Amino acid sequence: MDGGLTAFASVVRSFSGRRWIVRTADARQAALLAQAHGLPEPIARLVALRGIAAEELERHLAPRLRDWLPDPSVLDGMDAFAARLAEAVLRGETVAVFGDYDVDGTAATALLRRFLAAVGGQAMHAVPDRLRDGYGPNSAAFHALADAGARVILCVDCGSAAPGPIAEIASRADVLVLDHHRVDRAPQAAVAHVNPTLDRDGAHAHLCAAGLAFLAAVATNRLLRAAGWSRALDAAALLALVDLVALATVADVVPLIGVNRAFVAQGLASMAARPRIGIAALLRVAGISRAPDAETLGFALAPRLNAAGRIADADLGVRLLLTDDAAEAEALAQRLDALNRERQRIEASVLEAALVEAERQVHAGRPVILVAGENWHPGVVGIVAGRVRERFGRPAFVLAVAEGVATGSGRSVPGVNLGDAVRAAVAAGIASKAGGHAMAAGVTLAADRIGVLHEALCAACADAAQEPEALLLDGNVTVEGATAALARAVGRLGPFGAGNPEPVFALSGRLAHVGAVGAAGVHLRLALEGEGGARLGAIAFRAVGAPLGEGLTAALGRPVLLAGVLREDHFRGGEAVSLQVLDAAAA
Repeated sequence: MDGGLTAFASVVRSFSGRRWIVRTADARQAALLAQAHGLPEPIARLVALRGIAAEELERHLAPRLRDWLPDPSVLDGMDAFAARLAEAVLRGETVAVFGDYDVDGTAATALLRRFLAAVGGQAMHAVPDRLRDGYGPNSAAFHALADAGARVILCVDCGSAAPGPIAEIASRADVLVLDHHRVDRAPQAAVAHVNPTLDRDGAHAHLCAAGLAFLAAVATNRLLRAAGWSRALDAAALLALVDLVALATVADVVPLIGVNRAFVAQGLASMAARPRIGIAALLRVAGISRAPDAETLGFALAPRLNAAGRIADADLGVRLLLTDDAAEAEALAQRLDALNRERQRIEASVLEAALVEAERQVHAGRPVILVAGENWHPGVVGIVAGRVRERFGRPAFVLAVAEGVATGSGRSVPGVNLGDAVRAAVAAGIASKAGGHAMAAGVTLAADRIGVLHEALCAACADAAQEPEALLLDGNVTVEGATAALARAVGRLGPFGAGNPEPVFALSGRLAHVGAVGAAGVHLRLALEGEGGARLGAIAFRAVGAPLGEGLTAALGRPVLLAGVLREDHFRGGEAVSLQVLDAAAA
């Protein structure tokens, strides 16, 4: 394995139009890490590339919550939040959890409901309908909860941008907010507001809503225990909620750094040992029989849970995560799987139309792509925006238009802050509602203002690079050196995701096979042959019809360079490995 890494050959322009840049590690630091910790040289080099200090290595390779979990009190507003929630439990007041319709909101809602039930609290929940209610709190929903007896309304994964509804309900119910979306200021009428993006040091701004919900549960449980409450939870019962945090952390694509790594690592271990009934049912319908990893959460579970909020009833996901009945879990999982297939069909239709207009705008030199369509389903515009961004390498917005109103989402590239851009559009009177962060944003505006918004976005992003972002490589691997042992060693640096990307390697060889696979025939199955005749299987997802796929098809039988991530091939079993191709170039 140590001989599997070789020198890097430069690529100026790949099949998808990208430059490849090798990341250089401090050779001395890598050697010290290898010697001090008994790491194979390639893995020590990867550790050095990630800037992991020697004294932090063990915590990084084996992240545990006891090493990383912060005291909840370090978050502004958490003490007031926990005090009011504990008071509600002690007094027997009904708490209504008001969530969001994505996986983070769904998981956080389920986590808080489960915690409150476990400590003997009275609770209910509500999740807004994407089409009927839109994002976040609304006055009608709040009054309905108060009418049902709620004396505390707990907003999770939303609420920071809803000062109006919070102020309106303040005379009937106390509102507590757990949110991580960027805003300029906290809603003043909230009894407690926890949003780490507003904290002075921003040290915990990488937490998703479910992570905040877990910390809120820890803080509230601490107060209940201090009050002598007999149903306060022990550490094991609190840790039983971490699988929900892991699911949300991966699905919400927050950085896998610090405590987030521990959340995901510990949550995955919990799922492997004894998955909760709803998650086990969803794994079955997704065809996953092995122990789940971060990729399983992001690409098998999250899309099925998200499908409910995108095109149907988001409460289906909450119910799945709350149920302890196997038959109900199976029925809900089957329903979510069917909704996901319907979501894929709708998405494909919108994407086909969006790509045609997007390509025209790219040829016209637009720095930002903005496409809109009458009666496009608003539940898939965010996914389609991501696909368009992925195809053309520049910021992309996709808007659904209905009854004179356009609602949609944007996805960005590094260096372009879409959240700031859409908030500026609201300030300028172009859009009526907007929010988000640097890499993803949402916007609502009158349909006749779409052109004005596009011009404003292009002006704001005029200096952004229009070339696809460079692909950063961690080094080269020979076909013979691409072994299961290397893949397992690389896996020690996981869980991988935003903030801790999976190592990317380049391999050279003859492209011996190219063939379309998948139900829609949009993926390419490849075989790369090394100098000694050894072959490595590879897959390029969604490559058919894209420049990458066209380049690969034309290169059949010729020498190529493939760039991708090396994985153990669980389908073939044994010591088989495969490469998930991210890009390719002529050798």
